[in-house]
Amino acid sequence: MGIDKVGNTGLGGIGGLDNLNSNKKKMNVDFSKILSKAVEQVNELQHEASKMQEDFAAGKIDNVHEVLIAAEKADISLRLTTEIRNKIVEAYKEIMRMQI
Repeated sequence: MGIDKVGNTGLGGIGGLDNLNSNKKKMNVDFSKILSKAVEQVNELQHEASKMQEDFAAGKIDNVHEVLIAAEKADISLRLTTEIRNKIVEAYKEIMRMQI
């Protein structure tokens, strides 16, 4: 397992968000699909980190650095996803407070 760039933590290309700028005319983006894909990616990183921790405890992995890096990637991805969710909830509440 090599060290990836920060942008490749699993959330860099959430649900094709990178393509939004090139496809501004096609704004048929399903937000629920984007969000579910992001949650799935975070879940995969969590499972990968958990498996690596189990393998390290069983003696299958000797390099503790890889285990720590996988755990940190999973933690950062989870925190990022949680913050994004919080911002979305705040924006929703702000919209609901608006008077028509």
